[in-house]
Amino acid sequence: MNTELYGIIASFILMLVIAIPLGKYLAKMFAGEKVWTDFLKPVEKAIYKLSGINPDEPMNWKQFLKAMMTINLLWLVYGFFVLMYQDKLPLNPDGNPGMSADLAFNTIISFVVNCNLQHYSGESGLTYLTQHFIIMFLHFVSAATGIACAVALFKAFRDKTTTDLGNFWKFFVRSITRLLLPLSIIVATILAFNGTPSSYSGKDRFISMQGDTVNVSRGPAAQMIAIKHLGTNGGGWFGANSAHPLENPNYITNMVEIVSQMIIPMAMILAFGYFIRRKKLGWVIFSVMLVGALMLIIPTISSELGGNPNIAKMGISQATGAMEGKEVRIGPMATGFWSTLTTIVSTGSVNGMHDSTMPLTGVWQLLGMMINGFFGGCGVGILNYFVYLIIAVFISGLMVGRTPEFLGHKVEAREVKIAALITLLSPLLIMAGTALSSYVFMHNGNANWAVKPSAWLNNPGYHGFSEMLYEFTSANANNGSGFEGLGDNNIFWNVTTGFVLILGRFLPIIGPVAIAGLLAQKKYVPESAGTLKVDTTTFGIMTLAVILVLNALSYFPALALGPIAEFFSMTK
Repeated sequence: MNTELYGIIASFILMLVIAIPLGKYLAKMFAGEKVWTDFLKPVEKAIYKLSGINPDEPMNWKQFLKAMMTINLLWLVYGFFVLMYQDKLPLNPDGNPGMSADLAFNTIISFVVNCNLQHYSGESGLTYLTQHFIIMFLHFVSAATGIACAVALFKAFRDKTTTDLGNFWKFFVRSITRLLLPLSIIVATILAFNGTPSSYSGKDRFISMQGDTVNVSRGPAAQMIAIKHLGTNGGGWFGANSAHPLENPNYITNMVEIVSQMIIPMAMILAFGYFIRRKKLGWVIFSVMLVGALMLIIPTISSELGGNPNIAKMGISQATGAMEGKEVRIGPMATGFWSTLTTIVSTGSVNGMHDSTMPLTGVWQLLGMMINGFFGGCGVGILNYFVYLIIAVFISGLMVGRTPEFLGHKVEAREVKIAALITLLSPLLIMAGTALSSYVFMHNGNANWAVKPSAWLNNPGYHGFSEMLYEFTSANANNGSGFEGLGDNNIFWNVTTGFVLILGRFLPIIGPVAIAGLLAQKKYVPESAGTLKVDTTTFGIMTLAVILVLNALSYFPALALGPIAEFFSMTK
């Protein structure tokens, strides 16, 4: 246990050691200042020339979002048809079939929106071609999309008054060439040297110690696993994700993968402060997110180490904690730590089965995705937090009797309405989706949904409700992890979560970028003695309180019906 604790502490220290200089680098790189990766300019110029792009063309917030939405729509259409007909394309040594229309619909949306809600098993559901040219490709471009949109927010507050949020294509290309690709090469190399497959051979056959003949899938997994974590995408090459011994061979790879999924979200927060020349504000936001993360991590680890009370009643010792669904080589502490980080940064990868974790652990996993603002995904974490920030500014302004201001720009009714709508969107999608699935399950047991609703759940009751709640929460947060007792590969789940994925991704991007654009074009108001300072500990606490109160009020009833009720049923 001490070894696992030391590993967690070492992981956190390593995250900070990497994130701080990376944040400074990102601020300089996106600001156009001289950095060591400038040698890549000829490559970027070639990309711009080939694509017919002028990277120096200014864009207002509407033009920026138009460029972002257009290219994402193109990827969606392209990927949908390739997934349906993957069995007729090359690089399919294992002979995997094409996807049904509803599964292809869900899968392509899931990865376009930087999610990993896999309703298929990785090694049998995709071919090497689609793993590369759909999944891995989207891992890069979806992460770069979120980062580019975050930089637009940075640009809005760097200048006192402006309509120029920068060029989407320039930020997008640089996110890949100067950040995601170099880091992916480093991480993939570490994984490959530690036993993760990186070849194009088909399945390998071996005889197990029990004498069974086993066919083991292989493929260029190390390359995808690197970017899936760095880009906070998730999505396993293998069905068991990072619980699979080839996807995550040892404790070194476990640490590398968990550090990889945190460094860019952490660095982007610090980059914001450096970019707008308000370092203290960046550190205040970082501190609020860190406190919020620890409020989820600590009780999760405690819950997993406490063991299962039902097993304890049987007189069975649980010296290492709750081991159901855990890899013995990883243990419950490291699994609990991973489960929290992967849900707060929207990666969604797993090194153990979330469906097997303790009920209170499920609460913290769900809350991490419901809040979706403690570090969050690449770029989108700061965008989600910005919505909470605007609401906190508005409430604080009302409390002191002044017009709310943020960094010298007055926050007025239009900006607050957008922030309020985005805040209400998540509870609407999650609650409405869970209510619909509960109704269908209860009243349409004989309906033709490709799979009968009565076959959705292996665990009806409190835990079954939690599984449905988790699925829609994960889809809305663009996370992708799941309580896999749910049978989700059918028309109902593929279609409903597909629409939640789209809305949960793009509206929380459009809203903050629009708010930033509207504020940036307003006349700059110099700070005075009565100005609300947003880079103070007091305002940081205020923002954290807003986050906790809003989410507690929104989600407590659903949590009470699911994991909280399950917890009390186990302890009675």
